[in-house]
Amino acid sequence: MENQPTMPQLPTENRKDTPRQPASGRGLVSGRGLGRDAVVAAICGFVVVLMVGASYAAVPFYNWFCRATGFNGTTQVATAAPSSAPLARKIAVRFDSNVAPGLPWKFEPERTEIEVRIGEVVTVFYHVTNQSARTTTGQAAYNVAPLTVGSYFEKINCFCFTEQTMGPGEKRDMPVVFYVDPSIVTDSDNEGLNSITLSYTFYPLRDPAPKPLAASEPDRRKGNL
Repeated sequence: MENQPTMPQLPTENRKDTPRQPASGRGLVSGRGLGRDAVVAAICGFVVVLMVGASYAAVPFYNWFCRATGFNGTTQVATAAPSSAPLARKIAVRFDSNVAPGLPWKFEPERTEIEVRIGEVVTVFYHVTNQSARTTTGQAAYNVAPLTVGSYFEKINCFCFTEQTMGPGEKRDMPVVFYVDPSIVTDSDNEGLNSITLSYTFYPLRDPAPKPLAASEPDRRKGNL
């Protein structure tokens, strides 16, 4: 018995029957990876929602910015005449009219140019005729030139940005009540300015907004802001 050979002992790490232990921290790393992916996905989703919201808000914000600053020749909206008396200085105001393709209207100012005192409230009319045999609806956009005078051109009453529906062959006079703000004379960018052009373009509306049944026909000699 003492002379029996003994089997050599294999190192513990080489034994086949020794259960292999999982690598330390492998499950923890996997969990962290999943958590990080979720955070990245949430951030991307938030950015997409923010961009979509910004795109919808861009148009009304741009319109508000133009009206508030006169940017791009956008005129201002006044609720009353200026408190001070008109200045002696005069300026020529020209009136331009255009109709976009698809709207069968004749659209023209009663006068193409007038001379007004700065600060003087003036009323002019545009004549509109629906030349088709059907009811049509249009809406006007506007601006003034040069673009630097937008913040000084104050409109008290106007038909711009209001839907105008006209029956077959109907004619209508649309007023514009405005004045040139006297503070324009202190603006160095408009020094030497002697003329302003107010331009309107009517565009066709395919699907006008429905009107309430109780709505009454507006006075054709009155415009809307």
